[in-house]
Amino acid sequence: MLKVPSTPDDPGRAILTAIEQIVAQVGAGSLEIRHGTTVATNALLERKGARIAFVTTAGFEDTLAIARQARPSLYDWNRHRPEPLAASDLCFGVPERIASNGEVLQAPALSALEELRRRIQHSGAQSIAVSLLFSFANPAHERAVAQSLAALGLPISLSHEILPEFREYERASTVALNAYVAPRLQTYIGGLQEGLSRRNAQLSIMQSSGGILSASVAAREPVGTILSGPAGGVIGALSVARTAGIQRILSFDMGGTSTDVALIDADREPDTTTEGHVAGLPVSVPMLDIHTAGAGGGSLAWIDSVGTLQVGPQSAGAVPGPACYGRGDEATITDANLVLGRLHPEYFLGGAMRLDQSRAQAALRRIAPTGFESAEHFAEGIIGVANARMESALRRVSVERGHDPQTFTLLAFGGAGPLHACALASSLGIQRVLIPSAPGALSAIGILDADLRREFSRTVMLSPGSPHIARVFRELESEARKVFRGEGKRPVLVRSADLRYHGQGFELRIDWTGDPVSRFHRLHAKTYGHAGASRPVEIVTLRVQGIARTSHPRSLRARRTASDARPALIAPWRVFEEGRWRRSALYDRSLLKAGNRILGPAVIVELSATTYLSSRWTTTVDAFGNLVLTPVHKRGGRR
Repeated sequence: MLKVPSTPDDPGRAILTAIEQIVAQVGAGSLEIRHGTTVATNALLERKGARIAFVTTAGFEDTLAIARQARPSLYDWNRHRPEPLAASDLCFGVPERIASNGEVLQAPALSALEELRRRIQHSGAQSIAVSLLFSFANPAHERAVAQSLAALGLPISLSHEILPEFREYERASTVALNAYVAPRLQTYIGGLQEGLSRRNAQLSIMQSSGGILSASVAAREPVGTILSGPAGGVIGALSVARTAGIQRILSFDMGGTSTDVALIDADREPDTTTEGHVAGLPVSVPMLDIHTAGAGGGSLAWIDSVGTLQVGPQSAGAVPGPACYGRGDEATITDANLVLGRLHPEYFLGGAMRLDQSRAQAALRRIAPTGFESAEHFAEGIIGVANARMESALRRVSVERGHDPQTFTLLAFGGAGPLHACALASSLGIQRVLIPSAPGALSAIGILDADLRREFSRTVMLSPGSPHIARVFRELESEARKVFRGEGKRPVLVRSADLRYHGQGFELRIDWTGDPVSRFHRLHAKTYGHAGASRPVEIVTLRVQGIARTSHPRSLRARRTASDARPALIAPWRVFEEGRWRRSALYDRSLLKAGNRILGPAVIVELSATTYLSSRWTTTVDAFGNLVLTPVHKRGGRR
């Protein structure tokens, strides 16, 4: 395993540097590179994407601006919707019309298309998004528009290719988002492929849906990579859970800028959704059901206008980074953990980087309001606020969906996740925490473990007995086989459908096997508490998922040894906990063996992360090298 510093000015440079170092160490012939990227995500979050032209049916130019009338926070007068990705002077209408059944009502005139091309040419647009009414039923007009605009040499995103489904605003938003990030991701992937070409390397990109796809497809449809990195973490967590024989887990992935959580059942594939939102905008392509909170190791601590301590969502980023990295001066969660002794200044990144403790303390004192006895007390306050935000995210995917978190194992990973796992588990009443081997690299391991996946869909609005269902499924499967043939793969094809009661506004996804209608009634009762077996059911969208399985290496079981962990002890240590300093110990995880047991408080260091084992918790190393943390029980109760 290797970690190198990020290069925000050119993210691909760090990747190529890492590959060169790995090849120099171990040697390699031809390479298969799998990459999880946040380039598209960051471009959207930072609003640093392309200047896009939005093309739609005449009369609907304000689709992105009008959006939905529902307010996300009804009583918050300070909550504002994000600005549309396309400015009003870059929204263009084409006189054309297709009916909901695909019938052509008005074809676009050649003169209108020529005028559209002239206006976009002089608009300064860098990318084009095309979303015409009912193009999912008949894409002929979108293809005509694309053919006319091709001479401009700009990236063109077509809604019938990106999202051939109904709901006009969501479809328009998704294709606009694709166009917004396309130039940046195409440049990034192109640069990576050029750098990898001398290594005879094949590049694949992780999708938000938990599968990989070729770099060329990702460059054309970058909207599918918005949750690329977090998706790798979920797949990695699923693999760890299955190997360890744990069925129900809450995955807790805390990195440098955010925390991503998900609820996973190891007996089935992770849940996906097409109702995701990123930066307040709907993204209706399939993505794993992940909830994100703006709290990571680099999240900034600050005092708001009424004197309240806040943490995040602003981040120090890779440059300058936390104050203790030696380049910045603003206090972060990482600085707080260092001041509390939960990070050791000499053993960060396996000793490869020394942390500046005095700089971290100075950063905390600079913003600490009166009332805190010391920098350590203020640091505990920062950790408490951050933990509250992350606990809320975990409750969002468990309690708010009818699941008791006490029946789950918390699987903590990411560079910062193991530092906060005990506190979050205690707050939620969780009785077991699992820290996998190399927790800071689990997302990368998940990407290696991911299958090649793509989903193909079409909105149909049919009754369950319609003879057209079989035809549409065959067409989608034919499209899937053609795409996978281009990748040199033979896919397994899985059918599903989005169903609802006639008149409802939202759907439930059902596997299209056996009796899907009866399955829909049962799922509706489980989800909403009621079902109507006598009510007419409507099929909204048919879906086919193509999967080309990745060959997974066999897991090797380690042999158990004695429980004595003293060979891994580095030195006595101390940590600040619950308002005072406590005696602790520092351990080297690489020297721990299966069966070793450690009683908290303790700090366990390794290359990719640091684990903080708080008081009243103990950990045992299992047969696979995982740390299994459990609370210490005394007199029949949990303390």
